[in-house]
Amino acid sequence: MKKLIFIHSLSSGGAERVAVHLAEHWYQCGHQVIVVTVADTEHDFYTLSAGIHRFCLNSAVPSQNSIRGFINNYQRINLLRKILRKEQPDIAISLMSRANIILSISALGLKSLVTIGSERIYPPKLPLGKYWEILRNKMYGHLTAVVAQTQESTQWLKQHTQAKTVVTIPNFVVWPLPETDHLIKPESIGVPHYKRILAVGRLVEQKGFALLIDVFCRLAEVFPEWELVILGEGPLREQLTEQINQSNCKHRIFLPGSVGNVGQWYEHADIYVMSSLFEGFPNTLIEAMSYGVPVISFDCDTGPRDIIRHNEDGLLVPVGSTAELFKSLQLLMLSTTKRTHFSRRAITVRQSYSPDNVINQWQQLIDGLIKTKKNLIC
Repeated sequence: MKKLIFIHSLSSGGAERVAVHLAEHWYQCGHQVIVVTVADTEHDFYTLSAGIHRFCLNSAVPSQNSIRGFINNYQRINLLRKILRKEQPDIAISLMSRANIILSISALGLKSLVTIGSERIYPPKLPLGKYWEILRNKMYGHLTAVVAQTQESTQWLKQHTQAKTVVTIPNFVVWPLPETDHLIKPESIGVPHYKRILAVGRLVEQKGFALLIDVFCRLAEVFPEWELVILGEGPLREQLTEQINQSNCKHRIFLPGSVGNVGQWYEHADIYVMSSLFEGFPNTLIEAMSYGVPVISFDCDTGPRDIIRHNEDGLLVPVGSTAELFKSLQLLMLSTTKRTHFSRRAITVRQSYSPDNVINQWQQLIDGLIKTKKNLIC
């Protein structure tokens, strides 16, 4: 079976990681796999096996105005359509909202092609803008199916788009995580015997890192042998760095950037905190749990409450509540017993969200859609 995956880029990020993991899994299972990105390879953080065919549309240029934006997307649609017609995959999968819309338009009239869009975040938390929202509503009806990561997202898509088939499939967790370039040793920063709070994600407003830094600084005086590390890169680096420099604990908070050996960082973490204000289905949360890291997460829309069993394998905190985050962090920082309790139970995600389990759900969806499509054509 020939499968095509379409995504904006292979830069560091959750959706990009899922795209690479799906591509690699199917390639190792003997499928022909094609990965198409809008951006070129200069933007890559993840690498692909040599046998996976890669096409770059090389059209990841900023749109200065609506006319330029229309032209850019028109070109992307034409380029992707040419690839679909030439390569003739059995199935094409896109990840993230705009990519889903572009795939849907590009595949119009290609009756034998099964197309699956994949929403990676809870849609109402990240509106696309008026015209993209109109297109999402309309064009999702031309996709064979749409995959959401949680039941909440599934219900939203059923109510607010014309999608004919919407299926819930969570992310899978890879354990241990493979290493890529951009290696930074966890031991290279901080004080060796200090305990470590870890967070991972893009340095953007959504991730709530400013709140986390504020809470940590309030705890720092009481817990002098703890430090905070936030892995990731993004537009808020300068702002967060300034916040850290103005704090009373600037020598105990670190922003190493994006790393290709995040698994090692989980191994060196004593607590993992996800301070996101909204999510789709957070990869880093299940990754941290798979490494046995005790976790605390805002109970945001969506994903954390699907993953964490509160007070059994982690703690859920009302979203945005720095007071409750303070209390939960204090509880775990004080109690080695509590951290050990959560750690032992957290690793069950390795089985419940294993690649075999989750990709089997993808394959069942794909097989069913292809069978239905063939019956309709006949």
